Amino acid sequence: MTNLNSKQWFDKAKNFIPGGVNSPVRAFNDVGGTPVYFKKAVGSVITTEDGNELVDFCNSFGPMILGHAHPEIVEEIKKIAANGTSYGANHATEAEYAELICNQIPEMDMIRFVNSGTEAVMTALRLSRGYTGKDKIIKFAGGFHGHPDSTLIKSGSSLLSSGQASSAGISQKVASDVFIANYNDIDSVERILNEYAEEIASIIIEPLAGNMGLIKPNEGFLENIRRLADKYSVLLIFDEVINGFRVHAGTYGSLCGVTPDITTFGKIIGGGLPIGAIGGKKAIMEYLAPVGPVYQSGTLCGNPLALSVGKKTVEILIDQSPYEKMEALGKKIANEINQIAKEKELALHCPQIGSMFTPFFRSEPVNNLEDAKNCDHKEYARFFHYMLDNGFYMPPSGYEVSFLSAAHTDDQIDKFLSDLSSF
Repeated sequence: MTNLNSKQWFDKAKNFIPGGVNSPVRAFNDVGGTPVYFKKAVGSVITTEDGNELVDFCNSFGPMILGHAHPEIVEEIKKIAANGTSYGANHATEAEYAELICNQIPEMDMIRFVNSGTEAVMTALRLSRGYTGKDKIIKFAGGFHGHPDSTLIKSGSSLLSSGQASSAGISQKVASDVFIANYNDIDSVERILNEYAEEIASIIIEPLAGNMGLIKPNEGFLENIRRLADKYSVLLIFDEVINGFRVHAGTYGSLCGVTPDITTFGKIIGGGLPIGAIGGKKAIMEYLAPVGPVYQSGTLCGNPLALSVGKKTVEILIDQSPYEKMEALGKKIANEINQIAKEKELALHCPQIGSMFTPFFRSEPVNNLEDAKNCDHKEYARFFHYMLDNGFYMPPSGYEVSFLSAAHTDDQIDKFLSDLSSF
């Protein structure tokens, strides 16, 4: 695939932007080669600066569930922008959108809007500490929760690391307030709680792990975390920044019948614009200022552009419900990949839920971070570039999830699978 213009832009960017990128995974360190630069995206197709049209299975790492430049979303942006993009003040859409989400997720009484998933997690952790009066948290190895200091310990996504902390600059005091459990290992959670529960404010987890590839919770795992949280009087936080409104028009927790104390959102609820949110029961949420002692604020929090676009996106998802179609396409991909792997005796395994899937280059299922690290990541890099040359843009890391949108078609999936059979 011709990539000369992308190379020129990347070379220029490196002079002014650290590493030439504004988010590390975009540097292609995991897959090698020159990062691709894009200039346009419509529906399920994204166009590079060199004019290559690619079927997009990255989807901005999840937010673009309706596809790029959806006509109703484009019109909403135009309408709202004409009346001003930020007031730094209250407006009616805040109350309307909050009501819509809370009505859609009955176990959640209240919601607070912020500007990113990172801000949502940062606020959720501070809220859990303020509400409980305790300082420490439990997170899971490979779980990614944005980039608050306390969640960059053995983090997922592009910062996967086997060291104590995935990022320099995290103080030892912060690191000492974080306990690490293993995903799908309930005993690792109970061992920590049994010894340190009186110091632990909350457990934070992606209920459906999506930052060490797609990893499903084992049967009973989430239910047992809820049980232990209740037993030891700690709060349970579900990070649904990826999962929220991705598998159905609600949370993954509600789909599983497991109710956390606090839920964080991002990605889809902004319809492609920057957003985050924290939701939960009234008794906990009203610990947030101005009614409570836990402070949170932001100039652009709840701005009319992001909230209007997010609200329109969720309304479309509720009214048109593209989930069945996306689920069928997702199953088609996963089933065929697993069949090809079986027939060709390839070390390849593809889990799938709804519109999410991950080709793991490993024969056995992946249940946790160590399994994900033990996949053949060089083979994923070869797969990434093979698919790029055949007109498909996959996530540029084997630790990231591939996403379908409502705009993807059967013909595109058939071509993807046909090309894959020759890989």
